[in-house]
Amino acid sequence: MSQRGSGESRSEGRDARTPRSIRVEVGVIEGIPGSVLYRSGKTEVLCVATVEEGTPPWRGVGLGWLTGDYHMTPYATVPRGSSPTAGRIDGRSQEIRRLIGRSLRTSVDPRRIPGLTIHLDCEVLRADGGTRTASINGASIALSRLVASSLESGRFPQDPRIETVLGISVGRVRGENLVDLDYSEDSAAEIDLNVVATPAGNLVEVQGASESQPLAPAIWHELVEWGGEGISQVATMIVPFLHPIED
Repeated sequence: MSQRGSGESRSEGRDARTPRSIRVEVGVIEGIPGSVLYRSGKTEVLCVATVEEGTPPWRGVGLGWLTGDYHMTPYATVPRGSSPTAGRIDGRSQEIRRLIGRSLRTSVDPRRIPGLTIHLDCEVLRADGGTRTASINGASIALSRLVASSLESGRFPQDPRIETVLGISVGRVRGENLVDLDYSEDSAAEIDLNVVATPAGNLVEVQGASESQPLAPAIWHELVEWGGEGISQVATMIVPFLHPIED
């Protein structure tokens, strides 16, 4: 089991179980209600939710679709990252965009948006760890704002959401479990996991790996448990920005 340290040296003076502070701005792009600037500590992600007519050709009749996208701007890291080659997506970005899409698709009922596709675009403006989970959380808020606007305009006949889905990173650093790792912690982690779940603790996805050596299942199970607790805390912080799910 982990050493339950105080985490006094962590960013923002947090203890081991506490997520970073969250700041949210909504409607940051004029004319796009589902535009959100999501800040988790020093990580900043612009998340934009839009909807358009049509679905992929393989999609069944009477069903909608939701897809995610993810990019990291070159200036998001120090030193400056490389610009993507035109028309190509690097493997990491491809993996994360699929994670965003998979995660948020579990939060909607596709039968309630027949013939429509929701796009969730996430652009990392500053990276200090946890960019993929910050993208999921910002996208969840952006989706909520899009739904509120579309219900008001009549474009959505009913709320397509069935759950709120959020994410957080957890890891084991120098023998101690930590919630919501910043870059300095992430780069030193013996295990680094991303947990995606509902605020009630129902799991959607867990991804990650040991970076050093095989570890006992109990350590992995404890990390997932800590991730669920962290997601509950995140949900409490962002609830003012979430349009309530309508039955």
